[in-house]
Amino acid sequence: MDRRSFIKNTTYSGLLLTTGAYPMLAGASEPEITKLTILHTNDVHSRIEPFPMDGSRNEGLGGVAKRSTLISRIRQEQDNVLLLDAGDIFQGTPYFNFFGGEVEMKLMSELGYDAATIGNHDFDGGIDGLERQLINANFPLLISNYNFNDTILNGKTKPFKIFKKGGVKIGVFGLGIELKGLVPASLYKATVYEDPLIAANRWATYLKEEEKCDFVICLSHLGYKYEENKVSDRVLAQSSANIDLIIGGHTHTFMKEPERLMNKAGKPVLINQVGWAGIILGRLDVFFERNKKGTCITCKNLVVGT
Repeated sequence: MDRRSFIKNTTYSGLLLTTGAYPMLAGASEPEITKLTILHTNDVHSRIEPFPMDGSRNEGLGGVAKRSTLISRIRQEQDNVLLLDAGDIFQGTPYFNFFGGEVEMKLMSELGYDAATIGNHDFDGGIDGLERQLINANFPLLISNYNFNDTILNGKTKPFKIFKKGGVKIGVFGLGIELKGLVPASLYKATVYEDPLIAANRWATYLKEEEKCDFVICLSHLGYKYEENKVSDRVLAQSSANIDLIIGGHTHTFMKEPERLMNKAGKPVLINQVGWAGIILGRLDVFFERNKKGTCITCKNLVVGT
């Protein structure tokens, strides 16, 4: 496949971030291309089983078992896979009411999630309830703009985590929405909300410039966009300098493909979000060429269901 065909096929199924050369001529000296597959969910809201077959719009869709099958198949096909979640793991079905998040955390661990951030509904069992469920999660909760110093969660979350896949270094950090007005103060207690734009630029710059990450992902529970003057993923993208991809949540926005915006340095940032309830599994394939800064992304958000 020559460069023109590669670009044509890539832009057809997703979005081209740069126009760096990717020659893949058979028999020629081929550059080393590393493919990273990013799978992601958001706002699953304790939807353990598929929606019932009751004639509703979402009947038969979602469910952990079907998502597990899809994830397992992709892992068998691809060498480098990251599985991420953008928050609101809890609340929405009796599973949470009866078990307080235990089922959700154990199943996400079984599915092999690499990291998640914290949504406002993850405090619905109180900050103490969230802390009790950490023992059931073998993945970190990443949050960079909640200060938990005076709470039971002090030292039990991380602002970021770095992953290495196929020689590529990926930095992932998390951002949460302001809890005041969304969550009773008695549930989040002494948690201090910090400006997400300041936190995002701090950690994205650290990951890109100090840790030399090739790709920086923000797990955001800020929401895709708002009519009022409120921080959103779109505002974040345009106000940042070192984020490559924003995986969003909170607004339950179903996106057929990522949105591409320019950051304050004039470089592209992608935003993707896959609705809610585990109906869609987000998938982005990122191609890296050794010793090149050109990055190419394709996207195909996958329906989990019948």
